[in-house]
Amino acid sequence: MTTYPQGTVAHHELVDLIPALRAFARSLCRKPDDADDLVQETLMKALANLDKFERGTRLKSWLFTIMRNTFLTRRRTADREPVGIEDCVSQMPQIAADQEGTLRLSDVKRALSRLPQHHREIIVLVVMLGERYEDAAVICGCAVGTVKSRLFRARQRLQMELGESAELANSMP
Repeated sequence: MTTYPQGTVAHHELVDLIPALRAFARSLCRKPDDADDLVQETLMKALANLDKFERGTRLKSWLFTIMRNTFLTRRRTADREPVGIEDCVSQMPQIAADQEGTLRLSDVKRALSRLPQHHREIIVLVVMLGERYEDAAVICGCAVGTVKSRLFRARQRLQMELGESAELANSMP
């Protein structure tokens, strides 16, 4: 990461991280439009607070932490709001897949969405985005050991959701 005299970050470094932010946002939000809004809000907050970015830390982890906190704040707010027309069954997308790979990907996405939030978050950070355990721990605000155990349980539960492990299905609560 390039640093400048006042410890600021070049805007192109933020732009380079947008694909990773979008991937993380899509793991948090069920709707692509909500994920895009989350990325935009994260970038706006980051730009407004670049002076608070600490020199020597990872920009990606800092942005993921902003995104996670923004998502959790939105979620708490949404829990207090009444359900509207957006939850109508007729508005749900229909997937007409005719290839094995597309069907399998759809199964994995559904299984991932059924995981608890903290398991889904760890799977996306460590497995899909390739974050180190230490960075995932910083982003999630927990210990490295907690990240490892969550990842282990998340993988087990995902296998169970996909019906890939009969012995796991019998051992999970």
